[in-house]
Amino acid sequence: MPPWVAAIDTLVRMTDSVAAVAVRRPVRADETGRYAVLHPAVAEAAHRLGAHTVGLIDVGCSAGFNLHVDRVGISYSNGQSLGDPSSPVQMPCSVVGDRPIPARAMPQVVARVGIDLDPVDVTDVDEARWLRACLAPDQPEQAARLEAEMALVVTVPPSLLRGDAVEMMSEAFARVPANAVPVVTTTWALSRFSLESRLRFLHRLDEAASGRAVAWVSAEGVGVAPTIPTLGDRRASGHSIIGLAVFDGSGLRAEAVGRCWSQGRLMAWLADS
Repeated sequence: MPPWVAAIDTLVRMTDSVAAVAVRRPVRADETGRYAVLHPAVAEAAHRLGAHTVGLIDVGCSAGFNLHVDRVGISYSNGQSLGDPSSPVQMPCSVVGDRPIPARAMPQVVARVGIDLDPVDVTDVDEARWLRACLAPDQPEQAARLEAEMALVVTVPPSLLRGDAVEMMSEAFARVPANAVPVVTTTWALSRFSLESRLRFLHRLDEAASGRAVAWVSAEGVGVAPTIPTLGDRRASGHSIIGLAVFDGSGLRAEAVGRCWSQGRLMAWLADS
């Protein structure tokens, strides 16, 4: 029986059950192009703070794939590669422009903390099955990558916090060892926040930095991430800004280090490194 026929047959026979699941669970599209953006930006943040160990805190983490950015391999169209070439998770990325991607080594990751209103625990069979169900059936490459990512996450499960990111931020910071620099990441997550919540989020990072240095790496639409320069780009222009903000004793330093398209499948690095 063709897959599409089987799918229709299942929907017809189990309409009530399928509807009950669909209402209870949000559709998950755990895009993995974000690795190519996050890897150089996290490494750059650690370099600027002189950090050899970091704790990653991902806002809007879903299944926590971003928290394993140090354990994947990335191949850029300009011939550069970053990460682990032997990793089961390999991600291609097209580079726009002539500036190379910085090739700094990723620091040691000693904590992986995700915050989400409804995080996905891939060690749970039902949760993993739902992620598979959210993929389009005609994308075998994405299905294979999802399986590899889930297998990778299962070997080192992250700490998943359920709740509002602003309210849970203090607990997330508490899970990062004192000798590590917390690096908060947001990838297309802040657009779901009100402006007031985005400013409160920024305030939480500033509060945490009163005791130790903190970095924030973002990939958000133009003008979405507070304090990150927009490079003169128009809002809703079809691309996103890669931001890097450092909070330390000297105050806040925020910079737009690049642009990206298609949720990280294409990127241009702009900053001097």
